[in-house]
Amino acid sequence: MKVGAIIPAAGRGKRIGASVAKQFLEIQGEPLLHHTLEVFVSCKLIDYVVLVMPRPDVEDVGKDWLSKYKIVREVVIGGEHRQDSVYNGFKSLEKETDIVVVHDGVRPFTTSEMITATIQEAEQYGAAITAIPVSDTIKQVYDGFVKKTIPREGLWRVQTPQAFQYELLQQAFKKAKVDSYYGTDEGALIEYLGKAVKIVPGSVRNIKITQKEDLILGESLLSRIKQNFKKNI
Repeated sequence: MKVGAIIPAAGRGKRIGASVAKQFLEIQGEPLLHHTLEVFVSCKLIDYVVLVMPRPDVEDVGKDWLSKYKIVREVVIGGEHRQDSVYNGFKSLEKETDIVVVHDGVRPFTTSEMITATIQEAEQYGAAITAIPVSDTIKQVYDGFVKKTIPREGLWRVQTPQAFQYELLQQAFKKAKVDSYYGTDEGALIEYLGKAVKIVPGSVRNIKITQKEDLILGESLLSRIKQNFKKNI
C-alpha cells in the first residue's frame, strides 16, 4: 500500500494579523509547518508528502523545504480556495498512490497514531476523517439574537488528518468541479458524491492555529509534549 499526504499550507493567515504566512510563524523556535512535518516523518505508513504553498513561497523557500525534509517530494502552488489548493496537490500525487491523506499545515499537534488510524479506516471504508464530539451548547443566531438551541447529540467538530482511497477522492474532485461545488473539507466532497465517511476519534489537542491566542496555547502544548517525552526516555 502506497500512501501519499497532501499538506495545504497556502493560506496567508489574515486573521492572525502577522507579517508572514501563519504556517511560518514559530513556536519554540521552529515554524508551525516544521512541527507538522515532523509528525508525518514519524508515521511509518506515510511514503511521501506534497506541500501546497502560496506562489511566492514556492519560488522563494520551496527548494529549502524539499532539501530539508526528504519525505517532501514536491512543493506546488496553492489555489484561490482551500479546495483548489488540495486539488493542485492531488494532481501532483504519484499515480501508484493507494491512500491519500490530507492534513492542515497549521495543525501541528496531530499524532502518528491518529494518522495511522485514518489510513487504516480509509483502506477499509474508502474515506475516514478525524473529529471530536461537540461538548458546548450550540445556538443558532440571527441578527445578534438567539433563534434556537441546536441539540448537540450527534454533532462532531471535524479535524484533519483525513484519508481517502485515491480513486474515490479523484471521483469526488471530478464531480465537485463539474457541479462547481465547494466543500469546507475533503470529507464534504465525499458526502456530496453520496459515499460514506468513517469517523476516527480526534483530540482536543489537535488544534488548528488560526488566532494569536492559538499560538500561546501551542507553545504550552509543545512544552508539555517535550516534557512527557523526556520523562519517557
